[in-house]
Amino acid sequence: MDKLPPLAFFEATPDGFEPLPFAQSAWSPTMINGPAVCGLLARELENQFCPAGFLPSRLTVDMFRAPQKKRTTVLTKVVREGNRIVVADAVLQQDGQDMARATAIFLKQSEQPPGERWTRAEAPQPPDVPPADGPTVPWWNSSDSAEGWTNRIRDHQNDGHKKMWQTPISAVLGEAPSSFVGAAIIGESTSLLTNWGTEGVGFINADLTIALARPAEGLEIGLEADNHISVDGVAVGSATLFDRQGAFGTCVVTALANAQRAVNFGKGYRHPAEIAAQ
Repeated sequence: MDKLPPLAFFEATPDGFEPLPFAQSAWSPTMINGPAVCGLLARELENQFCPAGFLPSRLTVDMFRAPQKKRTTVLTKVVREGNRIVVADAVLQQDGQDMARATAIFLKQSEQPPGERWTRAEAPQPPDVPPADGPTVPWWNSSDSAEGWTNRIRDHQNDGHKKMWQTPISAVLGEAPSSFVGAAIIGESTSLLTNWGTEGVGFINADLTIALARPAEGLEIGLEADNHISVDGVAVGSATLFDRQGAFGTCVVTALANAQRAVNFGKGYRHPAEIAAQ
């Protein structure tokens, strides 16, 4: 039996972050995947700029170049430090070249204002599985599958409404992801869930925005697709982040058609986490 790869996207070194096997992209074996990029940027911004009593409330990541499986560095700076808001930027670099950038907003938590407000009536529901205390193989669900929730991604290659549920691996080896980092890692799959159809995923996302009203309760995090809109090779997708207590955030991505290199999860495909779990 092969040795299990480290359950993290990167290893921290004095010279930066070295990508590990789970950072490999489904688009190309030489690329780093989106969850790894978003998780690392979220980790750096939160660690450096989130004061006590503040919520990491919004993260926007622009992924304008394809990061390669090589040493990666992150540069950060504070944009605004106020009594109730902190804004900070980060740039992910390889060989001195900008590959992605991120902005985070941290908001001070306080009392709810009076009054009642509208919210969606039907909260997303997790699969009926025991609570997990560590990284798990993703659970997938689609409305057009007779299988219900399964750990086999290939069961859900259809044009149905999709959901996922997972306890994410670490952004950096040796440390558990925070709620914010976990939400960034799982939230990046908004592109997967909203752009995945009968022939696989033919759109590649250019960005991710997650907006959070509260931290996730624990690290079991779900994602439910809300909508897909696409015209002339440009797509917009939205999804809801949820945990065992209900919805706690929203995700939005934009994406470009990439049909010639579409990722096909059909017959015979196995998610890297499925392989590692054996």
